[in-house]
Amino acid sequence: MKEKFDTIAAISTPVGEGAIAIVRLSGDKAISIADRVFKGNKSLTKVSSHTIHYGHIQDPSNKTIIDEVMVSVMHAPKTFTREDMIEINCHGGIVVANQLLQLLLREGAKLAEPGEFTKRAFLNGRIDLSQAEAVMELIRAKTNQAMSMALGQLEGNLSKLIRKIRQEILEMLAQVEVSIDYPEYDETEELTNQMLLKKIQQIQKQLDDLFKTATQGKILREGLKTAIIGRPNVGKSSLLNTLLQEEKAIVTEIAGTTRDVIEEMINLHGIPLKLIDTAGIRKTDDLIEQIGVERSHKALQEADFILLVLNASEILTTEDLELIKITQHSKRIILLNKMDLTTKIKISEIANLVEKDTIIQISILKNEGLDALEKKISELFFGGEIGIDKDSTYLSNTRHVTLIEQAQNALLEAMIGIKKQMPIDLVQIDITRCWEILGKITGDTVQDELITQLFNQFCLGK
Repeated sequence: MKEKFDTIAAISTPVGEGAIAIVRLSGDKAISIADRVFKGNKSLTKVSSHTIHYGHIQDPSNKTIIDEVMVSVMHAPKTFTREDMIEINCHGGIVVANQLLQLLLREGAKLAEPGEFTKRAFLNGRIDLSQAEAVMELIRAKTNQAMSMALGQLEGNLSKLIRKIRQEILEMLAQVEVSIDYPEYDETEELTNQMLLKKIQQIQKQLDDLFKTATQGKILREGLKTAIIGRPNVGKSSLLNTLLQEEKAIVTEIAGTTRDVIEEMINLHGIPLKLIDTAGIRKTDDLIEQIGVERSHKALQEADFILLVLNASEILTTEDLELIKITQHSKRIILLNKMDLTTKIKISEIANLVEKDTIIQISILKNEGLDALEKKISELFFGGEIGIDKDSTYLSNTRHVTLIEQAQNALLEAMIGIKKQMPIDLVQIDITRCWEILGKITGDTVQDELITQLFNQFCLGK
């Protein structure tokens, strides 16, 4: 962690050509550093907070004008970092923004580390750790639902729930202390054990309910890893192109055209799908195609969800049956493609091998059946409802999910101890451990090393 009085600077917009670039400063010297390079009608040290000013950036050493700018001045504590902040809006482009940043560094600012602006917001108490992580989730959101989920976390939905549960745990621990301080009253310990067991069960239910949101949260945050599999020439690449609405994969009548795995992210009516188009799975003597088939098997094993494509205009083959078998323990949808042609596949035969409600008849050529596919995916993973309530609480962060699991295990150990009539002070250890684990979510009990590691995942300037 840097010293409190360091003033940091960074470019906060993506590198490359654009209409505007923003260079940001934060720290007790932010305004004075910016004022030394700013030439306008007023000194930035004398203007009101939260005002914007027109002028030019000039190199004090040689009076060279670098750019025409608009400068926003914000005084602490009503800023993102709770420090004095400056945001310089200059013309977009790599050269201009970099020259401006280099000038600020020469004038005394230090280059910000990844995520250091958000880190300072956390360290200065403006946001907690879960809210800080929500900032990055908001930046990475790929759908409106993912954005709503991140906004809810940024506004403190998760933090409020975790702090409420931790307060309930503190009240439990206070009751435990009473039993420890007055051991001569046997009825006090018995009453405490009964009370503790009931209270722990109530808290465990709250954690269970929160944990149940993790699957949906993970999908919305990272995307549903979806492998499109099938034997050659059944329409896998055509399906990918149709869902993407662009010609991403080469489609020909030649079996085995797709030799490698193709990955693309799409937004399917609010559901982010990480589509993986695989090489047709079959036995082949072609060395390159063999490599593609091996990668297809690997994609199949790693996928969260399977789209198994069968050719409805041909009878069911041994290879089709093998694919049905190896995907039987996966979440899947069976797509009977080419229904616009004469149907030769025996649908009744397939229905005896798979869940009937997972079979969808489609024609990629005629663009038929895809609405049913989208509806089925939402039923499988979202109960038919994809909308996200911004006021609700969801788990999407892998770190949070792991900590909730650990907290549940600690409470489980406490319940086992009570039922085995273990000494109350030993039960107290597990309850305290749960309280400490939950504190890591908001950053109340987190170590400095973890904080540094988390913020290093952020982009520069955020």
